[in-house]
Amino acid sequence: MKASARMEEKIAKLLLWLFAICTLLVLFSIIAHILINGISGLSWDFITQEPKRMGKEGGIFSIIIGTIYLTVAGIVLATPIGVGAAIYLTEYVKKGRLVQIIRFATEALAAVPSIIFGLFGFVLFVITLKMGWSILSGALTLAFMVLPTIIRAAEEGIKTVPDSYREGSLALGATKWYTIRKVVLPSALPGIATGVILGIGRAIGETAAVILTAGSSLGLPTSILEPTRTLSVHLYILASEGISTKNAYASATVLIIVIVIINFLANSLMGKLAGRNSQSH
Repeated sequence: MKASARMEEKIAKLLLWLFAICTLLVLFSIIAHILINGISGLSWDFITQEPKRMGKEGGIFSIIIGTIYLTVAGIVLATPIGVGAAIYLTEYVKKGRLVQIIRFATEALAAVPSIIFGLFGFVLFVITLKMGWSILSGALTLAFMVLPTIIRAAEEGIKTVPDSYREGSLALGATKWYTIRKVVLPSALPGIATGVILGIGRAIGETAAVILTAGSSLGLPTSILEPTRTLSVHLYILASEGISTKNAYASATVLIIVIVIINFLANSLMGKLAGRNSQSH
């Protein structure tokens, strides 16, 4: 029995290693393919110039600005709601049917295809509320999309805070809300930041929902009530309509670089936050 058990464990480890290697190979092959085809199209002019002839010529400056506006607006709208919902579920509501219903609704919302969010945002924000194709319409739609991610990550982050922290604060006479603000949330910041980062990644890479709500204007947006085009929408249009494969790969390269920078900065920030929390406690 011992020999067979050891053999099974070795086989299991080997399979896990193979699965991990296959995952990495797929990831690196995709990134390498895009970088090999896109690096040659990158230049300072490509980053700083406005697109011309529907993106066949020129750069992507207005598109980068539009991507930043839309992503930041969506995350700013979603984060307070998501963190607030997580606090309510973990700190105020007792375990029961209500919590089960809310969590089921959150998981169901996370499983909704992005095109459905796009149609919903188009009907509600663009048509019914008459916001038109705009950054605001797109940001509100993206906020709905990333809410489940932020809620679940924040909820798990809050759950990792030991009960002794809460009990110690309450024993000193602090109120429940003061304890949440000054003790629980600072300790749960790494988990909350993880949810926000994942939300940023999904918002930046979204195409279907954005093109139906924020539009695909190539102009430089000057307010949140104007339409815009994101990097993901831009490279999709360039590639699908055969406008410029070279610029499509270059845009994809910029998008990958931006996501890598965001993840690197976020991981550094989470490491510092986790270090400060461990030292303070």
